[in-house]
Amino acid sequence: MNVIAFFPAAVQSTRSLWRIGQTVLGIIFRHPITGTSIIPILPDGRIVLIRRRDDGLWALPGGIVDWGEDIPNTVRRELIEETGLELLKINRLVGVYSAPDRDPRIHSICIVVEAEVHGKMEIQDTLEVMEIQAFSPNLLPSGQMSHDHTRQLQDYLNGLTTLA
Repeated sequence: MNVIAFFPAAVQSTRSLWRIGQTVLGIIFRHPITGTSIIPILPDGRIVLIRRRDDGLWALPGGIVDWGEDIPNTVRRELIEETGLELLKINRLVGVYSAPDRDPRIHSICIVVEAEVHGKMEIQDTLEVMEIQAFSPNLLPSGQMSHDHTRQLQDYLNGLTTLA
């Protein structure tokens, strides 16, 4: 005797549970993660960049929004973690970047802000950051930056507010 024929309700129930499980996993793992990039401006007008340890490229500081956290608090936390700098004020929204390929690790939506900062530049998260440096806007490092940070920084320098 076929077991499936003998227990049709149990098989249907198992299939339903499997579909529900697939849906839940899809919601958790197939939706973009929200993060921030920060364009930190020192009182003298220089822009602070970090050199990432994972790819060795220059990048804007930033990171993923923690559960229960809003964007301003994420900006504040990530600045301290990656640069040691304190947030004085978020000046403006530079853009929202959501292209699925903007971050090679995951599909993420990045909210980019310009922020006035102060304090002493000091690496707090040595696993992520290998160097911090402040650059005059006209002397930024040339070449590729991590993720899509070249575009984010260029949009900022051009005074744009971008939805991409």
